Amino acid sequence: MIPSSSATKNPITTIVPKYPKLCSVPPLLSHFHSRPIQCSFENQNLKASNKLAKPRTHIFGLITPRLVFPREGNTSRGYEGKRDFAQMCSQQMAVICGFGYWMQGYRCFPWLALNFHMAHNLNLHPSILQLVQHSANLPMVAKPLYGILSDAICIGGAHRIPYILIGVLLQVLSWGPMGLTPIAREALPTLLACILLGNLGASITEVAKDALVAEYGQKHKKRGLQSYAFMALAVGGILGNLLGGCFLLKMPPENMFLIFAYLLSLQLAISSTAREESLGVSQQLAHYNLAKKSVWENIRKQISDLKLALLEDTISCPLIWVVASIAIVPTLSGSVFCYQMQCLHLDPSVIGMSRVTGQLMLLSLTILYDRYWKKVPMRKLIGAVQFLYAASLLLDFVLVGQINLRLGIPNEVFVCCFSGLAETLAQFKLLPFSVLLASLCPKGCEGSLTSFLASTLCLSSIFGGFLGVGVAFLMGITAGNYSKLPVGILIQVLAALLPLGWLRHLHSQPIVEKERKRSLSKRSRKIKKDWKSGVRFCLCLSARKGV
Repeated sequence: MIPSSSATKNPITTIVPKYPKLCSVPPLLSHFHSRPIQCSFENQNLKASNKLAKPRTHIFGLITPRLVFPREGNTSRGYEGKRDFAQMCSQQMAVICGFGYWMQGYRCFPWLALNFHMAHNLNLHPSILQLVQHSANLPMVAKPLYGILSDAICIGGAHRIPYILIGVLLQVLSWGPMGLTPIAREALPTLLACILLGNLGASITEVAKDALVAEYGQKHKKRGLQSYAFMALAVGGILGNLLGGCFLLKMPPENMFLIFAYLLSLQLAISSTAREESLGVSQQLAHYNLAKKSVWENIRKQISDLKLALLEDTISCPLIWVVASIAIVPTLSGSVFCYQMQCLHLDPSVIGMSRVTGQLMLLSLTILYDRYWKKVPMRKLIGAVQFLYAASLLLDFVLVGQINLRLGIPNEVFVCCFSGLAETLAQFKLLPFSVLLASLCPKGCEGSLTSFLASTLCLSSIFGGFLGVGVAFLMGITAGNYSKLPVGILIQVLAALLPLGWLRHLHSQPIVEKERKRSLSKRSRKIKKDWKSGVRFCLCLSARKGV
């Protein structure tokens, strides 16, 4: 055992270079392989070992910064300190993002009340109702801008938490007035303005949370955190729909708006106590760059990094497929919702229970994916989900045609059990793509890429909604005439089957295998680079010795 004091007293240390075992040592280097090389270090502390052994170091370790290893007594304490810090980070991350995604799923609670308010109190036309629903998502199209800003601009020395606070505050300022002032919820222009403000805040919060989860997963080597985020979102959706259907029978919609505003205030208080340094994701390099560069230079750099990331086939091909698969399907949700309310005269609790059933299925599918389906090839998994989604759209055809009554199934039971299946599969289809793109996201581009994914998905959903409005208008589907609604649903089914012909553009390997191969390729490149550095170093020594 060599004590640390001896290394300090004797600055000349004998080091035998060790070459990576990639191939045999070249003849030119065999002379140096048998002779020690004299190198000087200042205050070098060698790691103690239990057995007497000759000190060894990697050849390219000579150009790396000096590392001071702790003594044997301090090793366990350092390990315990790191473990306690990791546990504290995971707990804070679970509270901030877990509650944040739960609140994101719980947004169905005020939205269920808002849909009933627009359908009953404002008596909106089905097409107008669907236009308001999809036009309210326009702020989410600008998510790449929010992602670039969160990557490039620090607020108070942090990149993610301040944007979460800003987004939650905007939501409080949106849902609070709708619950307090009658003009904010009764006049359609002011109602639409409040909805747009609320979705603006929700989109900023979602971008910051997605970037924080992706950055945290890459920093701490925890892949697939998006599946746990989907679980929290599904749990929030289950509780929001369950309580929303019950509360609509007991209280007016404005009270539900106030309840959601109070929960948002609670989220604002919880998020304000968090610090990114305690999560272990503080970007010191980004802070250093911001100190030297202007804001516009950092924004331009983030845009160029996003462009380079989108040019990769492993990122662009899955992104194009999932966006096209959503955009080409005309959405008839507004017409189906008004049909259930006006023709079938269903209670709000029944529609709320149908959403609860869908969220329960989403939670179950997410758990199954996290435990078993990650190993399934991407092309096979997405193909099966897309086919099931197209088949589930036929359930609305069964309901509109009242085929369920011929089978002895009442409308209430059929809506509770099967009405939310298509929406559930449409949401679950996004999970594999989110996990894939988060694992392939370049470092420093987490917010930009995840927000670009969310923005394109939102834009494709808006396009599908407007396409559904056009189909309903051309077919003459109105508030008093739903005779052509079954034909519109069949058009939906045919459009949902079209993306199955583009599955060849998706990679066939599972996501876990992609990550493993990607890490192995990085490791092999690193070993090759180290070997070249070692050879170059020894050639320089041979030139200086005259060999």
